[in-house]
Amino acid sequence: MEKRVHIAVVPGPGFSHLVPILQFSKRLLQLHPNFHVTCLIPSLGSPSTASKSILEALPPNIESIFLEPVKPEDLPQRVAIETQIQFTVTLSLPSIHQSLKNITSNTPFVALVADSFAFEALDFAEEFNLLSYIYFPSAATTLSWYLYALKLDKETSCEYRDLPEPVKIPGCVPIHGRDLNNQAQDRSSQVYKLFLQRAQRFCSVDGIFINTFFEMETGPMRALKEEGRGYPQVFSVGPIVQTGDDAKGLECLTWLDKQEDGSVLYVSFGSGGTLTQEQVNELAYGLELSDHKFLWVVREPSSLAFDAYLRAQKSVDPLHFLPEGFLERTKEKGMVIPSWAPQVEVLAHSSVGGFLTHCGWNSILESVVHGVPLITWPLFAEQRMNAVVLSEGLKVGVRPRVSENGLVERVEIVKVIKCLMEEEEGREMRKRMKELKEDAANAIKEDGSSTKTLSELVLKWESLV
Repeated sequence: MEKRVHIAVVPGPGFSHLVPILQFSKRLLQLHPNFHVTCLIPSLGSPSTASKSILEALPPNIESIFLEPVKPEDLPQRVAIETQIQFTVTLSLPSIHQSLKNITSNTPFVALVADSFAFEALDFAEEFNLLSYIYFPSAATTLSWYLYALKLDKETSCEYRDLPEPVKIPGCVPIHGRDLNNQAQDRSSQVYKLFLQRAQRFCSVDGIFINTFFEMETGPMRALKEEGRGYPQVFSVGPIVQTGDDAKGLECLTWLDKQEDGSVLYVSFGSGGTLTQEQVNELAYGLELSDHKFLWVVREPSSLAFDAYLRAQKSVDPLHFLPEGFLERTKEKGMVIPSWAPQVEVLAHSSVGGFLTHCGWNSILESVVHGVPLITWPLFAEQRMNAVVLSEGLKVGVRPRVSENGLVERVEIVKVIKCLMEEEEGREMRKRMKELKEDAANAIKEDGSSTKTLSELVLKWESLV
């Protein structure tokens, strides 16, 4: 009989940090059913309905423990999203410690895996005799930047956005300073100090899992594995994405059934992205003027791009914020749905020919798995870096130009939609994305690069029981 192997995982707060580490856990159990995962979940305020429903659907060998929620009033107000996430974890540390003490008192655990924002939890690994791992739910390019930033920080006196040349991260496509992650945009800020602190902590773990696959990010993966850099072991285990639910009968899917193959542009800014009222107007007019079919997930506007990220959405109908007459004028061409769509099923649908995305890594991988080329519209965090990888590195996306007033204007929106959906450049992107889709499928086959990587590590964990 196979030995039962126990590991603990700690996601970062927020639905889009919970999902990746749970998907990783499910993938691990799918390949190795003798494993048992205990998930310790920090949250800001009450857990969202979406978080609760995903946890209720988990297999029996993934156990979830909600830690005592952090009160929103205990956090510093109007600070960067990354700082909010980090403070939520810091304030949850006593609960994490107590939970680890409880679960390890009678059961031998071998490893503690923490989301990149929950890295402080790994300080307890030694006390409970656990191997420590980071689960990095982003690109290998982003991880490479984290580790390279420790070096560049010492060599640079100005802001990165003022550097005359793009930053050349080993193995990666060159990235201009202004396209680096939000945390690196103001080097005097608290959030930048937290970023460097997190990067420093990454160097002392037993390993880092990345939700990517070797064939998609060959350059950065090779550079991360080079000896002599002093990096921990890096394991590419992706693409790990959500599988679709049984969403039959939903109005948007019924609508897609009636459209021609590859004719619809899907527009969504992820589980946490929001646009300003002015930008919502420009996007609406851009979609209307493009004369293309579209399926648009609309959220209530906000001046903060990440406003829907950590907090539950208020019950306001976002369709009220669309330009007057827009729904009536576009009813033959488009469908607008408030707040949420079954994204996996939408991207898998044959009538969807393009995806206008905020470039969150989960959304990118879902698009790759289903072979859908992109319009890259980054909002916050490391999304601009992802946009560069997609549009300039892999060449599977087109990125709209932001005007001096900070808006992507309707004329530019029409231009990129036509580029993706009509022009030769778009056809080339579609072809490259189909090749990437095949590589993604191969990586998670039984003899695929990502499956082998995970299985080799599992053997090590099993030997410790």
